Amino acid sequence: MNPAAGGDTRHRLLRQARELGHEARVQLDDHASLKLWLRLLACTTQVETEIRKRLRSRFGISLARFDYMAQLYRHADGMKMKALSHCLMVTGGNVTGLTDELERDGLVLREQDPTDRRSSLVRLTPKGRRVFDAMAREHELWILELLGSLDPATVHQLYQSLGKLRVQLVDHSL
Repeated sequence: MNPAAGGDTRHRLLRQARELGHEARVQLDDHASLKLWLRLLACTTQVETEIRKRLRSRFGISLARFDYMAQLYRHADGMKMKALSHCLMVTGGNVTGLTDELERDGLVLREQDPTDRRSSLVRLTPKGRRVFDAMAREHELWILELLGSLDPATVHQLYQSLGKLRVQLVDHSL
């Protein structure tokens, strides 16, 4: 056996283990649920890392800003900052910081809530809607590219199965 070839094989296996990340910890005798959890985490991390990289490279924006704008895009009449914080699952301080940045860039507008003077409503500006439209179109293409090698039946099956998991998780968190 060529010693160099053995070194190449070890190097390749180590690289693959690093790329697998969380999943590299799985042992043959681990419970299937643990293996599933680690695979879900690894897939989510890989997709999220790639989307973060593309958003930063193409638009100079963070995933947090993209997600923030996506919520406001869905709520054309605006959202209270507390509701935005809840939807994004981040602290009010994080939402305030993002709002300050996006307002400075002319992408969002913060107004006093006419029904509750203690609250602010935030909405996308026309410029913010245009910018988000462009990002959302590319984002969708990136997701199609990343998941495009899966056949439609597999995509449907995964979607259905993960939906059942979400329901089970909600039941356990009540």
